[in-house]
Amino acid sequence: NHSNKFSVSMNSKNIGAPATLFPELDSVLLKPETPVTQAVAPRGKRVQQDQCMTANNCQSPLWGSNKKVKSAHCSPAGKMVHDEMAESARSKFEWLNPLNIRDANKRRPDDPLYDKRTLFIPPDALRKMSTSQKQYWTIKCKYMDVLLFFKVGKFYELYEVDAEIGQKELDWKMTISGVGKCRQVGISESGIDNAVEKLLARGYKVGRIEQMESAAQAKARGPNSVIERKLAHVSTPSTAADSNIGPDAVHLLALKEVTLASNGSRVYGFAFLDYAALKIWVGSLQDDDSSAALGALLVQVSPREIIYESSGLSRESRKSMIKYASAGSVKMQLTPLPGTDFSDASQIQMLVHSKGYFKASTDSWLSALDYSVNRDAVICALGGLIGHLTRLMLDDALKNGEVLPYNVYQTCLRMDGQTLVNLEIFGNNFDGGSSGTLYKHLNHCITASGKRLLRRWICHPLKDVDAINRRLDIVEGFIQHCGVGSVTLEHLRKIPDLERLLGRVRSTVGLTSAVLLPFVGEKILKRRIYTTANDMQIFCIFQIKTFCMLIKGLRVAIDLLSALRREDHGIPALSKSVDIPTLSSLDESVHQFEEAIRIDFEQYQDHDIKDHDATTLANLVEHFVGKATEWSLVINAISTVDVLRSFAAMALSSFGTMCRPRILLKDKSPILRMKGLWHPYAFAESGTGLVPNDLSLGQDLLGHNRFALLLTGPNMGGKSTIMRATCLAIVLAQLGCYVPCISCELTLADSIFTRLGATDRIMSGESTFLVECSETASVLQNATEDSLVLLDELGRGTSTFDGYAIAYAVFRHLVEQVRCRLLFATHYHPLTKEFASHPHVSLQHMACMLRPRSGGNGEMELTFLYRLVSGASPESYGLQVATMAGIPKSIVEKAAVAGEMMKSRIAGNFRSSEGRAEFSTLHEDWLQTILAIGGVKDAHLDEDTMDTMFCVAQELKSHFRKGGS
Repeated sequence: NHSNKFSVSMNSKNIGAPATLFPELDSVLLKPETPVTQAVAPRGKRVQQDQCMTANNCQSPLWGSNKKVKSAHCSPAGKMVHDEMAESARSKFEWLNPLNIRDANKRRPDDPLYDKRTLFIPPDALRKMSTSQKQYWTIKCKYMDVLLFFKVGKFYELYEVDAEIGQKELDWKMTISGVGKCRQVGISESGIDNAVEKLLARGYKVGRIEQMESAAQAKARGPNSVIERKLAHVSTPSTAADSNIGPDAVHLLALKEVTLASNGSRVYGFAFLDYAALKIWVGSLQDDDSSAALGALLVQVSPREIIYESSGLSRESRKSMIKYASAGSVKMQLTPLPGTDFSDASQIQMLVHSKGYFKASTDSWLSALDYSVNRDAVICALGGLIGHLTRLMLDDALKNGEVLPYNVYQTCLRMDGQTLVNLEIFGNNFDGGSSGTLYKHLNHCITASGKRLLRRWICHPLKDVDAINRRLDIVEGFIQHCGVGSVTLEHLRKIPDLERLLGRVRSTVGLTSAVLLPFVGEKILKRRIYTTANDMQIFCIFQIKTFCMLIKGLRVAIDLLSALRREDHGIPALSKSVDIPTLSSLDESVHQFEEAIRIDFEQYQDHDIKDHDATTLANLVEHFVGKATEWSLVINAISTVDVLRSFAAMALSSFGTMCRPRILLKDKSPILRMKGLWHPYAFAESGTGLVPNDLSLGQDLLGHNRFALLLTGPNMGGKSTIMRATCLAIVLAQLGCYVPCISCELTLADSIFTRLGATDRIMSGESTFLVECSETASVLQNATEDSLVLLDELGRGTSTFDGYAIAYAVFRHLVEQVRCRLLFATHYHPLTKEFASHPHVSLQHMACMLRPRSGGNGEMELTFLYRLVSGASPESYGLQVATMAGIPKSIVEKAAVAGEMMKSRIAGNFRSSEGRAEFSTLHEDWLQTILAIGGVKDAHLDEDTMDTMFCVAQELKSHFRKGGS
């Protein structure tokens, strides 16, 4: 045992008392909260609940499942081992017993206000503890949701509840040591970084209680002095900042919901942090019961963790969070918190000013709230984030963080959360990964900051024609001038992650050495000596290295921007995109910093850092950070160049024809005309071959304004593929990217709505049909004339007649009331009769061919042509697809007989639909006008009466035709 080993003093009242088993405590207190699954189950060994498997084979969790010891009755030594094993599963602390446990306010877990982050320890028990034990439990009782490593000499140890987690997740051997026989696991300081990394990857929050002095220093204060310890830092999966997190931004999102008294709609204030870049974005949005806007926020931001008021969210919001939190390859943790930090906007505002937070913002942090729907809701969300970061001791994010505005929908093409999921923009619908997504298809970026900017651009396609054309000019220039692309690529490969390096350097300004400790590199931390001076020395070494990398990267970036700024590169539009007014002065500044590093820190790893070196570095950093806004402009310009070059690389590497879209100014009605359209990446994923198709929505070249496409065809015939390809073409065009067509003309879309696929939401208790109706309701409430709407198989989640009725009514409303560009795929063939002659509807289907199967047995084989052709499909060929799927022939034959019987029975029910092929729904207005002119008193007839009159008109027309013949 170490001299300052954590120990548990014996309580005479507890001697002989039965110990309590609580294996479920980790799930109650520490297990990460995710909507679908808890912490990832480790692959290692597990503690066996039955201590003795057989009379002669006793398995011990101390040695693992492959180590055997003798049965307890075999020998006294065996009985001793068995007793120690049993004791290792027990806690001496009655206040940790699940039957007794309470939070800091003495509330039980069944209390709605129970705060599982805290623990109540009886004052008598705390007084009787040893000094080192008090050090641990006075911190642990405030961080019950955090695994706390306690530093003892050259070891890090976990105790009690935390020890159970260490044993379960890391397969560490649990022992009982110290005077009080405290349950513990531990590891040497050389392995702590790897252990923390594994625990973070499994969703746990991890803290370190560090020794702030050496044993000799403690002894110098007195013979009975105990080493001073302090919680230095808490790491969480959502506040990771090391090099292992990859290029994607890791976000922590705080959410505040407010219900408006005026109309009952919900407003969300939000604030989310990218800790690695030291940036905080804030904003608000208004939503309805569909939670479409909240879904868009969650998919766009893709937070690793969401914190919110435990009692401050509506049922609809919780269901939406659960839905989107379980989508994608990375699951979001949902963390409810007490509402104190979210409560008072005025107090939060005063706190920010009194503490001097967010001083890195160019303007006042309040200016980021100028365009918010509800400023108080945003401030309350920011307050929740501040309280959470304060508890995690991430003062650098608050002191030196930059607050920026964030808009979910404004000034961009609107795609709600369901649309982003349906179109597989960031995650596919198979496993949630990036394979087969638009992001992966476009991501040819070289720099990490470019990859993050690409994601933000995809979330916010443009609605400004001039801005789109400026991007297209640059992409076209890169395509036509390969030399410029090669030079750009060569420079980009030398540029590190400047955005995160700038955040790391900026984070250290004005902070104490104790706060700086978490920024010390992993390897350097292992050599740590327990003096404040040496702490600062180690940090200086780390900071010099970071600063040198940043300066070198900025040198390459400025050289590239200077080269692209010249007019002789052949892409004039590129000069405007990298136009930084202070670029020449920044060039000189970088040169000065390079000289300072060469003179003062050229061999910084080979000699001790003196006090004056630390002062010199601090002055350099302070001077550098003073121009953080200008450096950010350089980083943003480099990222922009990287993304636009990536667009060009995508176009050049595509296996099909790509063209520059022609953006039209809207005159009378929206237009979308594409020739040779193909899905940009479905071809590569499926391998079925490239089949281009022509598609026209809106006014065609003959002057016909057919903006609705009623699409039929067999299952697996390619209906969903061409619908998705249409949406993706618009997204690509409004991103300023080439599109997969021979030619493309369009007016800008303000929003894209999709209702694709048949899914339920088991976790939120919603059936397939309810999901269909909810998504359709959002379309009907929000679609405008400039929208693009995709509805696939609407109404199939309920009975045939109810489904048909809903599909008919929705299609008719979108065609005749909204008048938007519409692709409506259906297997309800009577709809094609209803709208066959409607002047705004085009009937098309995905072609297929039914031909005899090879072998001459009389069976027919269905071949999909994936070709979009005019007219309605004669049928859906469901029986042929069923045969392809492997349904037995006898079953299919019986189904064919039943189908024919059903057709003969209900054919008469659609007689009026057959008549609509020559007498369309548009004629209702004409008929009503004729009735009014003819003197009919009540021309405002209901739809049922009108439909009856149509049927009579068709019967009369048919009768006279027969008589005339």
